[in-house]
Amino acid sequence: GYFFVWAAFGMAAFPLGVALAAVEMQQPALARVVPIAIGVLVLMTGALQFTAWKAHHLACCREARGRGRTLPADAGTAWRHGLRLGLHCSHCCLGLMATLLSLGIMDLRAMAVVAAAITVERLAPAGERVARIIGAIVIGAGLFLIARAAGLG
Repeated sequence: GYFFVWAAFGMAAFPLGVALAAVEMQQPALARVVPIAIGVLVLMTGALQFTAWKAHHLACCREARGRGRTLPADAGTAWRHGLRLGLHCSHCCLGLMATLLSLGIMDLRAMAVVAAAITVERLAPAGERVARIIGAIVIGAGLFLIARAAGLG
């Protein structure tokens, strides 16, 4: 179930990225706006890290369902548990994944940074605080990208 959710996310994101890239290639005016739009998206992603919505999904993603009790060991329960966890975790990672998609999914440095950020906020003892720290860093990156795109940096 968990893998299914992430596979569906990827199958939706890839064609969207291809379509946006094709439109950008055909519209020179749009191509000039894209760097600023990416900076704004990164800025919004950083702000999302401070929301109650993010905190809720992060808490659900970090929570081990069934902790202290045993879940039935059948395929249906495993599938439902995987779906539930996958949905919460994909919602939790949505902003950081959008940042990765906007910066370039083939950029190994961007992939490593986003993977590390997601891992740390999920596994660190103070995950919500870590998410806010990541949010502040991402907001700074968004402001830098906007300034650079506007010719200020």
